[in-house]
Amino acid sequence: MGIKDIVNNAHSSWMNSDGPEGDVITSSRIRIARNLSGIPFPNSMSTTDAEAVFHAVQQAVSKSNQQLNKLELLNMGELTPVERRVLMDKHLISPDLLKDYQKKAVVLSENEVFSIMLNEEDHLRIQCLLPGLQLEKAWELANNLDDDLEQVLDYAYSAQLGYLTACPTNVGTGLRASVMLHLPGLTMLRQINPIINAIAKLGITVRGLYGEGTQAMGNLYQVSNQVTLGLSEEEIIDKLSSIIRQIIDQERAARQAVHHDNKYQLEDRIFRAYGTLKYARLLTTDETMKLISEVKLGVNLRIIEGVDASVLNQLLVMIQPAYLQKQANRELSAQERDVLRAKTVRDELNINK
Repeated sequence: MGIKDIVNNAHSSWMNSDGPEGDVITSSRIRIARNLSGIPFPNSMSTTDAEAVFHAVQQAVSKSNQQLNKLELLNMGELTPVERRVLMDKHLISPDLLKDYQKKAVVLSENEVFSIMLNEEDHLRIQCLLPGLQLEKAWELANNLDDDLEQVLDYAYSAQLGYLTACPTNVGTGLRASVMLHLPGLTMLRQINPIINAIAKLGITVRGLYGEGTQAMGNLYQVSNQVTLGLSEEEIIDKLSSIIRQIIDQERAARQAVHHDNKYQLEDRIFRAYGTLKYARLLTTDETMKLISEVKLGVNLRIIEGVDASVLNQLLVMIQPAYLQKQANRELSAQERDVLRAKTVRDELNINK
């Protein structure tokens, strides 16, 4: 399977609902920032410098172990705007890789667990993405991949500071560990903002669906570490995991409290959301994200049966404008997208009756 096939397939392995703590945690991600010695950072590099990074990483991939042999490198300029956006919607690349894309490339593994963004903010952003709460496993896999590449690549490194990065906040380990959480219970009880403020004091940040600078949609939040210097990678992951487990407990308690105190109102709300998804003829992106969140809550509380939560996760990509236009193979008006979005949702939910 090549990158073009990955674009055409809405499903990614991180969407599987059987990951650990999958009722609250959608996915776990590790990103490692690395730069090559002797080449300017991407924000000041020339086209020749960018191509030197492509060549070096391509060589490293080809010389590495069998795990890396299934990785494919593609210049972002070889993809259409819609295809680039689909990769972002699948969380395989960041929004920043869409900017000034002629100097950028992506390396993807066939199973979509690994991706390496080239010349984003740093020369390499190595990513491992897994379903559920699996930060330790994602770190193990990403670290092995990083070690393989480092056998060939000459990383910019300081004995005093650690790995050197374009942004000072990433210096040291260069590690960003993050988890995507579905938090409808805490949102309904208006406890989200107090939690965000509390964990910010512990060096943890909360972002929207696509990371920095984006808004939360469908009650999905990205929680990640802010500090990369002065702690080992394992200490960063242990600290974040500990906080995440506390949030999981609070979310489960909030869901039970809402269901206990407002049983009929909650069940009515969830079944109305399910009915709208199954029968609506027009759906906007925002509306669909909210409805999917409520149906997912209904599945987790066993109010709704017979719906696969993995399909709901997959719909998070299938309802986005880019994927709809990819399926239609042309640019769509806003109303055409709303019509196709509603049909796509109906088709997917009917499959699982």
